[in-house]
Amino acid sequence: MLSPWHSLLSPTAPPATEARSPLHPPNRSLHSSLRSPPPRSVAARAAPTLSATATAVSSSPPCPKKKVLVPIAMGTEEMEAVILAGVLRRAGADVTLASVEDGLEVEASCGSRIVADTHIASCADQVFDLVALPGGMPGSVRLRDSDILQRIMVRQAEEKRLYGAICAAPAVVLMPWGLHKRKKITCHPSFIGYLPTFRAVESNVQVSGELTTSRGPGTSFQFALSFVEQMFGPHAAEDVDRVLMTQIDGDLERSTEVNELEWSVDHNPHVLIPIANGSEEMEIIILVDVLRRAKINVVLASVEKSPNIVGSQRMKIVADKSIMSASDSNYDLIILPGGTAGAEWLHRSRILKKLLKEQKQAGRMYGGICSSLKILQQQGLLEDKIVTAHPDVANELTCQVIDQSKIVIDGNLITGKGIGTAVDFALAIIRKFFGHGRAKSVANGIVFEYPKS
Repeated sequence: MLSPWHSLLSPTAPPATEARSPLHPPNRSLHSSLRSPPPRSVAARAAPTLSATATAVSSSPPCPKKKVLVPIAMGTEEMEAVILAGVLRRAGADVTLASVEDGLEVEASCGSRIVADTHIASCADQVFDLVALPGGMPGSVRLRDSDILQRIMVRQAEEKRLYGAICAAPAVVLMPWGLHKRKKITCHPSFIGYLPTFRAVESNVQVSGELTTSRGPGTSFQFALSFVEQMFGPHAAEDVDRVLMTQIDGDLERSTEVNELEWSVDHNPHVLIPIANGSEEMEIIILVDVLRRAKINVVLASVEKSPNIVGSQRMKIVADKSIMSASDSNYDLIILPGGTAGAEWLHRSRILKKLLKEQKQAGRMYGGICSSLKILQQQGLLEDKIVTAHPDVANELTCQVIDQSKIVIDGNLITGKGIGTAVDFALAIIRKFFGHGRAKSVANGIVFEYPKS
């Protein structure tokens, strides 16, 4: 049976106008990893300080500036675009997010609104060390239909500079442009059937000469880190990886639950994610993207005077509403993203403080990742609680900390270690609200390994 996207694969198809999510690949097995909380201990291995996440890893020697282009469009997969830009900026690359649309603001495939740095036309005559295409539908089609982007990509390939694509983009964009020839490539499982059989592979990341391809949102960190290694070397990739905590010790529990409490609601869960200037954009976008795939009603609320916020890696995100407007509703769950500077601004919001206080008094769910746990502690929301946290933050917490788990759920509280655990964090929320079935389905759709039983 042909994919629902079959008509869009033809270069003559008209541009799509509505954003959709990729289809789910075959199911994988599931797992619920629980263990008794150990006493507070030192983290299993040393990790860089949170201040190192604001820019390139400080322990690495200075590297020549590498120029990277990440084009975006209406319907682009937001996790892929933001993770690409965020990881590469941390490595020291000069990353340009360029819109192929008439305006700079684009609505991504799961509804996030991202503001590009510039229009694609301004990039036409520039030389880039890397051009990397995010996927998503209809975003990939809209990238394919950009004549300027096509010229940039063809020149990139002809001049033997790095280029890449992820998710739907290898099949939808690279193939019509002929940039897949004599290369081994991979893509999202929903599109793998459109690749030449003798060239298609199912690896999470496939490097073939100057071309690198990958499978989906759940492989975005691997995709981005592959480029870091190719441009800056393996040590730089290892440094960035340690900061992000994407591959922290394999013997860590994926999720630990204590004082088990059923998260039951009689409606689609309503989740609030407050954001501020300096908030960690990768955590924000991962949470929004993954939770909305499970049909959770997610509201991004800015504590700033403007709905537009600039994240820790200088990416511009548009909130759904102000925190004042958001305060008119009750939420089943409030999640605080990290980002050291952003956490400070969140802490200053009187409205958010009031919402968190009411959340605790009502016995509703709340949580945080990375540096945001300091806010929860300052609000008295970690008293008698068990959490996990980034090693830097753990040293400042007075509650019990489980170092050997990426995610800890204690009753109505959920906490996560850092950026690289955000997908596990979001999937744990889905599991608590809906069960393993829906969490596994979402994980499969983004090509992310769901824990095995």
